Amino acid sequence: MNMIRKSQPFNLVVLVGISAYFVLPIWWLVVSATKTQGELVSDAGLFSFSTHFIDNLIVLFSRGNGQFGRWLVNSVVYAGIGAIVGTLLSAAVGYALSKYEFRGRNALFNIILAGVLVPPAALALPLFLMFSQLGLTNTIWSVLLPSLVSPLGVYLARVSVDAAVPNELLEAASIDGASGLRTFFAIALPLMGPGLVTIFLFQFVGIWNNFLLPLVMLNDAWLYPVTLGLYNWSGGYIQDSTLATSVLIGSLVSTLPVIVGFVMLQRFWNTGLSQGAVKA
Repeated sequence: MNMIRKSQPFNLVVLVGISAYFVLPIWWLVVSATKTQGELVSDAGLFSFSTHFIDNLIVLFSRGNGQFGRWLVNSVVYAGIGAIVGTLLSAAVGYALSKYEFRGRNALFNIILAGVLVPPAALALPLFLMFSQLGLTNTIWSVLLPSLVSPLGVYLARVSVDAAVPNELLEAASIDGASGLRTFFAIALPLMGPGLVTIFLFQFVGIWNNFLLPLVMLNDAWLYPVTLGLYNWSGGYIQDSTLATSVLIGSLVSTLPVIVGFVMLQRFWNTGLSQGAVKA
């Protein structure tokens, strides 16, 4: 007991240090978003707030005929649709791999699992060549369709099904005359709730932060996601120095949907953990 008490201050210091490491860049971004271009150069302090946040926000959304707003909507479409459909596909594949017996099931799962190890950069050029042959480059489909496939999501879905969906319940549904599709949607999906939330957030954050695939696929600036749009603005800093403030406040605004998503969906994790504790 004494050793535990003695280790508590050390653990607290470590946790505070780790928290500061992750929070400090966000804090600097918030402070910098309140400054003008001149203040960014002359005063880069972490606590020197200014009063130009609203002015910078207005400039951000009015620059380039509202380009940033369009990029933000594009990212919401790419990440929202991609995460929802991708989560459903991952759940279906994970459910099939977990509950259905067929030849080559383990081999197929191992191939899917190996896909987790393939870096996205290695797939960018093959995907570009494939979509180029189909005439789909520089369209929303060239960004959206590849985002629907997630080997990691399939793995997490299978683990979730193994842990949360008992075979006895599926057998009872089959005896009652429920089809396989109805059993999946009415019984399996509700039980997979916390796992589906995890897959959705991984999908959403991954697509939202995706940069290389849009860079390769898109030429039209109005189709850019917010990550690629801000990158293009940062490249024009030499010609227009005021872009620095727009990039900073744009980076801050672009983090808000991800933060809101985590806060809103956190209760599903808590519910899943509570249910697991009760069942145990």
